Amino acid sequence: MAATTEITQMTSALKLSILVLLGVFSTSAFAGNIVLEGNYQGKNLYVKNPFAGTGVGFCVFEVTVNGSVTTDEWNSSAFEIDLSIHDLDLGDQIVVVIKHKDDCPTPKVLNPEVLNPKSTFKIGSISVSSAGLLSWTATDEAGVLTYIVEQYRWNKWTYVGEVEGAGRTGKTNSYSFQVTPHSGDNKFRVKQVDYTGVPRYSPAAEHTSSVPTVTGVPEKVESSINFSSETMFEVYDIHGNIVKKGFSSTIDASNLKKGIYYLNYDNSTVEFMKKK
Repeated sequence: MAATTEITQMTSALKLSILVLLGVFSTSAFAGNIVLEGNYQGKNLYVKNPFAGTGVGFCVFEVTVNGSVTTDEWNSSAFEIDLSIHDLDLGDQIVVVIKHKDDCPTPKVLNPEVLNPKSTFKIGSISVSSAGLLSWTATDEAGVLTYIVEQYRWNKWTYVGEVEGAGRTGKTNSYSFQVTPHSGDNKFRVKQVDYTGVPRYSPAAEHTSSVPTVTGVPEKVESSINFSSETMFEVYDIHGNIVKKGFSSTIDASNLKKGIYYLNYDNSTVEFMKKK
């Protein structure tokens, strides 16, 4: 009899263990995560929270900010994730995880854009050295965004290169980029474009170069154009389509069709005729 009782107890314990395991797997199988990553911009998140599939309670059952469970009251049809209580500085990296049941409509974050990096930089100084090194300092960078370097030439701002921003509002960041000045007076600037699509520009850094003026462009071209020194260039056809561009002391024109073309080079724009 004692043996039978012991077997019964063991069987019950085994059944209980199986039920516990099934409960764990069941919870994991019917849970989902919404993960938002970005930079703290001083604003909170708002979440639309549907009812659970059972009709009792709501879909969200936990919210974490950078791994810490929040104290926000998510047992309602809409709730706010208060980010201001998490000891965050503007521009800090942030990961928000919203855990929800799968037997209900997916909760909706109403304003996820508030975690997107925003361009807020302020330029402390910007200049170009005699060796062509563009340097600038920036403060109040609320998010990690790329600086796009531009040079003013041929009556327009042209793309030169990129430098990754460091972010963080509480410090001054220093940057530099090697540029290639053309002869005479030059202007350079940097810009950032955030999620709004609106560029934010620095003041222009002016620089007078000692680089000699590039020459060597004939009015009529047969097979090539040979400059007096290397230069950035662009060749456009009569319809305004760019057909060649680069940085060189020579342009191969052998494959250009007969006709009128426009050439941007050094700090000049000229017209030339491609002979047959």
